[in-house]
Amino acid sequence: MNYSVAILSVACSILYAQTLHAAPTKTILVFGDSLSDGFMLKRSQAYPALLAKKLHAAGLDFQVINASASGGTTEGGLERLPPHLKRSIDIFILELGINDAFRGLPIDQIQSNLQQIIDKVKARNPNVRVLIAGMQLPGYTADDYVSAFGKMFGDLAAKNGATLVPYLLEGVTGNPSLNLSDGIHPSAEGQRILVENVWRVLEPVAREVAATPTPPGEPRR
Repeated sequence: MNYSVAILSVACSILYAQTLHAAPTKTILVFGDSLSDGFMLKRSQAYPALLAKKLHAAGLDFQVINASASGGTTEGGLERLPPHLKRSIDIFILELGINDAFRGLPIDQIQSNLQQIIDKVKARNPNVRVLIAGMQLPGYTADDYVSAFGKMFGDLAAKNGATLVPYLLEGVTGNPSLNLSDGIHPSAEGQRILVENVWRVLEPVAREVAATPTPPGEPRR
């Protein structure tokens, strides 16, 4: 009997040690519009899924959740955000705003909506790292609206201590071979460039987050 108890005690100790030292998988939430959703493509071809592969290849244990919606706006983002706040978010990638601009929404309103989204995510996840995907309007005219829209993303990043992807569509815009027939949405080849644009700024952030232990008493929702 004593021998059996000893074996059971050792087994329990090993299990406890494994549980104690096993780091929970951390989460990246991508919250965007059709550019992140992979419009007219398989979800596996959109850059969030490609990011998951790059993270795995780099030995970084993250779950990437693509919570994007084609046609998404900043106001719509505020409406559909709450269910996603039920889980813990370690890195939040925000890619919204271009559809608002196409509709002529005032820049201050777009910025206010984006700020509210960031505030809500931070309120539930105080240690979250935020990445903002910068966008630009086609420069048909160098008017104040076009300039203010492009500048807005950098201003948001600076205000929130966030990391900025300077221009998500860098290297893709205007190249017919990298876009669908509409000339707006990246093809599968274009998405492979988008993932590199994001990865350049995400990788160092992901490594920092991966190396940071989850604070004691902070449950993974």
